[in-house]
Amino acid sequence: MELILKNASNFKKCIEAISVLIDEAELVIKENGLELKATDPSQISMIDFFMPAEAFSKFDSTELRLGLDLDYLNQVLSRAQASDELSLSLDEKKTFLCVSFNGKATRAFKVPLIDISTSEVPTPRIDFDAEIEINAGFLQNALKDTALISTHITIGCDEEKFYIKANSSKGNLNEELKQDKELLTQMRVKNECKSMFPLDYLTDILKAASSMDVVTIFLKSNAPIKVMYEIDKAKIMYYLAPRIEN
Repeated sequence: MELILKNASNFKKCIEAISVLIDEAELVIKENGLELKATDPSQISMIDFFMPAEAFSKFDSTELRLGLDLDYLNQVLSRAQASDELSLSLDEKKTFLCVSFNGKATRAFKVPLIDISTSEVPTPRIDFDAEIEINAGFLQNALKDTALISTHITIGCDEEKFYIKANSSKGNLNEELKQDKELLTQMRVKNECKSMFPLDYLTDILKAASSMDVVTIFLKSNAPIKVMYEIDKAKIMYYLAPRIEN
């Protein structure tokens, strides 16, 4: 196995985006790319990640499943310099993932592979009522606003607008956004819908998105939210269960 990425920082961002919710998981290498699908320990959220083979300058591998401590891999990848090329391979005994940064110097780390017994994670089948394409920076700021009020956030929309609300003994928050070319580029709404979610999970989900990225949100009342964005050529999807309001 030998995988080479011209830009180590893109892969670093991908692993950051996964490891905010999941500590350990299997990275599956297939002919067409890398994929990872897992739920977090609390079973509240799920991640579905795919990085196509064409994102790599070299992609030479048979089908493999690599059990990894993502938190530790993330720490190793954080040592990449801005211009480093990344090389991933296996040692002879296939017990370590060899991570090499090639820049002005070559630095090589060995990350131990771990045994992870995982069952297949099914993708939730939800007939969503709304699909919204929205600026990541706007969402990240709205979550910071919400943190002043509550640990939970209500996200919703109707045909006219997208909105975020929060209520607690500290007061109320209400933010509304109508479709425009800059912040809310697309809004397809079949039915008005809203759901409440834990704020810390959504904050983690959006942590790896750049402020200028477009995030696609899929909503349905009292159903999991689906959040999707891209990191270079990699696609990352999250599902987060709602808090059912009494």
